[in-house]
Amino acid sequence: MNSESLVAVLFLGLCLVLSDASISSSPACPLDLNYVLAIPWTTTACENFSGNGDCCQNLLSLIGIALANRLKETSRFQLPDLPTSVSCLDDFQSKLNSLSFPSNLTSLCFDPMQFVISPNVCASIQTAQDWNNKLGPSTALNSACSSDLNDPSACSACISAGFQVQAQLSAIDGNQSHSLNCLYFTILYTAAFVNKLGTEDYGDIDCIFNLPVSSQRKSSHKPHLALILGLTGASLAVLVISMFLGLYYWQMKRRRSSNDNEPNTSTWFSIHELQKATDNFSSTNLIGKGGFGIVYKGILDDGTAVAVKKIMESDIRGNEEFLNESHRYLVYEYMFNGNLNSHLFPVSKEGTRKQPLGWPERKSIILDVVKGISYLHYGVKPAIYHRDIKPTNILLDAEMRARIADFGLAKENREGQSHLTTKVAGTYGYLAPEYALYGRLTEKSDVYSFGVVVLEIMCGKKALSWSSSESSQAILIADWAWSMGDSGSANANSKGVMEKFLLVGILCAHVTEAIRPTILDAMKMLEGDIEFPEIPDRPQPLTRPSFYGTYMGCGEWQT
Repeated sequence: MNSESLVAVLFLGLCLVLSDASISSSPACPLDLNYVLAIPWTTTACENFSGNGDCCQNLLSLIGIALANRLKETSRFQLPDLPTSVSCLDDFQSKLNSLSFPSNLTSLCFDPMQFVISPNVCASIQTAQDWNNKLGPSTALNSACSSDLNDPSACSACISAGFQVQAQLSAIDGNQSHSLNCLYFTILYTAAFVNKLGTEDYGDIDCIFNLPVSSQRKSSHKPHLALILGLTGASLAVLVISMFLGLYYWQMKRRRSSNDNEPNTSTWFSIHELQKATDNFSSTNLIGKGGFGIVYKGILDDGTAVAVKKIMESDIRGNEEFLNESHRYLVYEYMFNGNLNSHLFPVSKEGTRKQPLGWPERKSIILDVVKGISYLHYGVKPAIYHRDIKPTNILLDAEMRARIADFGLAKENREGQSHLTTKVAGTYGYLAPEYALYGRLTEKSDVYSFGVVVLEIMCGKKALSWSSSESSQAILIADWAWSMGDSGSANANSKGVMEKFLLVGILCAHVTEAIRPTILDAMKMLEGDIEFPEIPDRPQPLTRPSFYGTYMGCGEWQT
């Protein structure tokens, strides 16, 4: 390819990537949220927000009205993707700003991923048709919830029917951790399709969503639902608490608060609890050591396995009360399958060797990682750049689902900044060139690291390798993979979906920052939602091309 053609291809590729990124970074919210300012809902809990659960509960009820309306219009229970969810929460926050509420309410109360459509929410239900396929066209809701719910007895009957349907869905799903999601879907379906007035009558909104509303349209003689049902007995009161959209349970699940009133705060443990869980930090429970601390395995009183990190590094940021403690520990969910590196490059012990990862596992891990990075870049504000994406920082749970770990080097990006200039930190082989050379940190820095990890997963080769044990010349996997693809040396395994994943890895690990896609576009390419762009030529590698001839193509791990 001559220089003029190369420039043209580079320019075209840059235009395509930048235009796609600009279009996909801020999609329009499909929810009509104008009712937020029209419905006379009780705003007291949110006016002086101090971390109480009532405000977040009311806000979830409030946005549930829009989700129910959209369900009625599109037959879809949730939003299509993370950027759309973020956009809708931004719109929701702007409405709340008009009511002079704190400007960070939605970020304190919600995780954007909780509104994104997924088959792993409740019985694989994503659409109204899925609902009908699972439960049939008629359920207990149809007879109990279709009438005017301003009457307390009618509302109580609807609540009971809701629990019946929730129990059915939970039984179909088989995963008890999804029961609250099934309750929420039941509420949305009731408002969208079962109740005749749905989201138009304030009294019905009060009953279905438990959103306190004061209006002349509500029956003036209707006592509050909690009072009516509370008087009928303790057992029914438990149902009332549960029916309040499962929001009390949802709140308890999100935070097991102690004396800290901040929302989204983590669970606090005493040193005695951790000593008991780890057998007084016994060496037999030692998992490993890192730059920031020592990690032990522990078992809590309820049988939950956890990983307990003893913080050794003094230069850390976080909760002020936590930083003032003389003994500082972080408690994590225990990852039963260790880190990804131990599966990609296992060390033989006593003649044994781990079973190589199959293609379904590798595919699932790549998708989990790209979704995790997408959340860091777009699901939180300010965005977080991890800076150290690599296999040892990707942990695998009991079901081989991947989690991104070790945020010791993570940096927050201030809104409006195109990049950060910072001291270089991370692991060689995974550092983007512009970051390693100039300290220029952008979202594309994590994209480069992700591309390297994808190539390691697909090819079973390390980020840096040598042609022989005597050689001091390192070869980057991105250069090697490029040479294999450019020469047509990739073998038959790189076909179809596998080929797409391999090409995404090559594109993400491109040395030119502007050519790399955003992590959102990389995710869409992997999921087949957008077309794969033409990859511009890669600049000549710093290592000698002759080294490439000593390697085989991807696919040594095929099962």
